[in-house]
Amino acid sequence: MTPTRQGSIRLFRFAGIDVYLHWLWFFAAYYLIKVNAPGYDSLLWPVLECLALFGIVLLHEFGHALACRQVGGKANLIVLWPLGGVAYVVPPLRPGATLWSIAAGPLVNVALTPVLGAAWFLSRAAGWGETMPDAHSFIRTILIINSVLLVFNLLPVYPLDGGQILQSLLWFIFGRARSLMITTVIGFVGVAVLIGLAVLARDVWFGILCLFILIQCWRGLMQARVLAKVAKLPRRSGYACPSCRQAPIVGPVWRCERCLQLFDTFATQAVCPHCGTQFGVSRCPECGDSRPLAEWVVAPPLPSPARY
Repeated sequence: MTPTRQGSIRLFRFAGIDVYLHWLWFFAAYYLIKVNAPGYDSLLWPVLECLALFGIVLLHEFGHALACRQVGGKANLIVLWPLGGVAYVVPPLRPGATLWSIAAGPLVNVALTPVLGAAWFLSRAAGWGETMPDAHSFIRTILIINSVLLVFNLLPVYPLDGGQILQSLLWFIFGRARSLMITTVIGFVGVAVLIGLAVLARDVWFGILCLFILIQCWRGLMQARVLAKVAKLPRRSGYACPSCRQAPIVGPVWRCERCLQLFDTFATQAVCPHCGTQFGVSRCPECGDSRPLAEWVVAPPLPSPARY
């Protein structure tokens, strides 16, 4: 249900990040312009309002992507669609790196708040409420939109930014699997409240958004269960992923690209025992990074000096 490049229009590329716009966004834009048009004397202002919302969401997603790259993660795709935006970020599997990658998005909205607030204050001081009511109303609406997006995104409901921030903080204490399990359980409670609000408000768009959050929360719970099982598997000593520092699992969890058979790349030194194919790199099941086997070797600890 998460948007991808398929069915999306490529807008531009900035800092190595491709920005796509899903075709459903145009229906959402038409709906927003039609709903907000009666509040203005000119159709130009609801169009600008829609474009401003587009810009705020885009800046928010760039906050995620650039922060992820700052900590050594991968981020090269942003897709905007009617339910907001999705930055496809893969931060290093460390709680601190994940926390910064997620928190940077809302921090963009925090930075925009005083700028938009100052613009609204200056418009009031200049008397735009009487002389330029459309411009004054536009600035006030954009300030409200940015504030609402900030508050909503910080709700501790997975997979909203607030839920992922909570999961990253709990990761320091409980580990990756348990923190995700706790966060998704809290998320189910939160999304139940949101669904109740959507029903009371009779807001179809908000209801669809709640359904999307519910599905993603369920996926997070399933991922947490898988991670919990993986955490109990035996690990091979003497090796660790150069990226995420996780010791590899003992067992046939690598698939040969030639014969499609499973094998243990560390037991066979990156050679498929079924067809004899030699692999130059081995992929980490935890973070997805691929490195030569020699880079996985962990140097044994130096013996401590003798004390007399």
